[in-house]
Amino acid sequence: MFRADLFKGKRILVTGGGTGLGKAMAGRLMELGAELHICGRREGVLKDTAAELAGRTGGRIFTWPCDIRVAAAVDEMIGRIWQDHGPLDSLVNNAAGNFIAKTEDLSPRGFDAIANIVLHGSFYVTQATGKRWIAAGRGGSVVSIVTTWVWTGSAFVIPSAMSKAGIAAMTQSLAVEWGPKGIRLNAIAPGPFPTEGMTKRLAPTEELERRMIGAIPMRRVGNLEELANLAAFLLADDVGYITGEVIAIDGGQWLNGAGGFGALTELSDADWQQIRTAIEATNAKDRAQRTV
Repeated sequence: MFRADLFKGKRILVTGGGTGLGKAMAGRLMELGAELHICGRREGVLKDTAAELAGRTGGRIFTWPCDIRVAAAVDEMIGRIWQDHGPLDSLVNNAAGNFIAKTEDLSPRGFDAIANIVLHGSFYVTQATGKRWIAAGRGGSVVSIVTTWVWTGSAFVIPSAMSKAGIAAMTQSLAVEWGPKGIRLNAIAPGPFPTEGMTKRLAPTEELERRMIGAIPMRRVGNLEELANLAAFLLADDVGYITGEVIAIDGGQWLNGAGGFGALTELSDADWQQIRTAIEATNAKDRAQRTV
């Protein structure tokens, strides 16, 4: 389905589109014919990314310096896109932040630093876009980037876990509320992907990175192209009956953690032999006791 003109004539906004996952998705959507709009707080980063992606894809891309933590700034940005370029067709809520910390050590400012971007910012952009679609009688599609923590929670990243769960709830709630208006909302829950944010803030040491990859059944991190293709798939009109879904793309990581024995995949053959011997000894002891 990834034909070159898949998004021809479509206008798409990617928040946090200057780096990482947002940049990867923006580039892929441009390759598929979309007119891209990216926003973020660092104007220089946005312009550098726009120049790079335009040179690589030959597509049209526009930058919007904006702090999505500020509702009024978001509404102004969306209004200017509508006025200067025309209505958006799709939105990708990607802007985020995260760090690992013991919850008892978190300050209110530290909590708000994540929640204001992830939860509040995503809502502000979604509402500002959605209300314009509704007023104009237009349909649209939203894809939000969450995490698999929306199903399980996660220790040591409480601000992100709480905020991403809120976005998942928004996705499912608005899929019902705005469905009759032709607006679809879905979410992607990525596992580890090789970005600067993941490496520096979530796996800052080689040992943490090793443990993280060891917990992934496919024994690798994701490729950015895989995530970008999933986002393109969910935004496409070709799958217009999909809404309210949260789809994991994590190499099986969250399923591995959901059970009680996923860590056993790291055991060697010698370890398993030792386990079998211990179990057989326990079974033999139980049989002997039953015959007494």
